[in-house]
Amino acid sequence: MRVLLFAALRDAAGPSVDVNLPAGATVRDLRAELARVLPAALLARSAIAVNHEYAEDARAVREGDEVAVIPPVSGG
Repeated sequence: MRVLLFAALRDAAGPSVDVNLPAGATVRDLRAELARVLPAALLARSAIAVNHEYAEDARAVREGDEVAVIPPVSGG
């Protein structure tokens, strides 16, 4: 599954990362897998979107879903 990255995560790891998840995986499982390749402190504060909707940790993710990790941003 390809996961799109934005802002500081994109700066750290590029525009996307590929992860392998078993059938029945959840956003919580995705976060655990992403923690292997992304800065943990930033990942912990980031939102996960599945198919253009913010997703809670219990939400299932399936092959073919569009998944994005959106870190907090600030502006001035």
